[in-house]
Amino acid sequence: MIQNILKDRPTKLFIFFCSFFVANALIAECIGGKIFSLEKLFGLPVHTFTIFGQSGLSFNLTCGVLLWPLEFVMTDIVNEYYGPKAVKRISWIAVALISYAFIMFYVSLSVPPAEFWIGSNADKGIPDMQLAFGGIFGQGMWIIIGSITAFLVSQLIDVAVFHRIKRATGEKHVWLRATGSTVVSQLVDSFIVLYIAFKLGNNWSWQLVLAVCTVNYIYKFTVAIILTPVIYFIEGRIEKYLGKETATRMKDAAMGKTAE
Repeated sequence: MIQNILKDRPTKLFIFFCSFFVANALIAECIGGKIFSLEKLFGLPVHTFTIFGQSGLSFNLTCGVLLWPLEFVMTDIVNEYYGPKAVKRISWIAVALISYAFIMFYVSLSVPPAEFWIGSNADKGIPDMQLAFGGIFGQGMWIIIGSITAFLVSQLIDVAVFHRIKRATGEKHVWLRATGSTVVSQLVDSFIVLYIAFKLGNNWSWQLVLAVCTVNYIYKFTVAIILTPVIYFIEGRIEKYLGKETATRMKDAAMGKTAE
């Protein structure tokens, strides 16, 4: 029986999608503590601007945004071939494993460090490894709650919008349902994480929350558009791997399921 399961191409493909989805989400959470300059990344001069009366803004983004757009691409692909129940299943798995990872981060921060380890990298400009370790993995509880909540809610919204558009357009306009669902869910994702982590957790003003949310969303919206051809490429590879008949049957079955 196990051999039959492992030889089944749709099953193997789903295992791959699920594994990549969870790993990508966990990596995004782990690297999210670093803030980078988008302008400097592309060798452009940094220009500040004002939104909602909040001045001094620029495209300084968390490194997590480098990977989150891929999550929504994967969501759309899984939605297309396996349906909303599958998306919800892997979303809950991701949330559970991210939560487990954060618990383990806090456990590792709490255990007493070896004395020799604390100063082991002093010659590299890191005088206290315990403080450095805590700075990387010790994200605030509000940020963790905000991130996980935003991820789960945005995933469920992505599923609903995707299927609403697909019911209206059928098999046509893949770009519309993929991009449309992403731009809506990413807006919700950006707002929720900033509201919980920084409005509730750090008492930011509404002006600052909305301004930073807008900057983040501009980036996510742009990336969603840029990644649209990737959806077509992946679907083409999937149909070649599964065969046209199997792929069509899976799409039909996926549409027969109702988003719950």
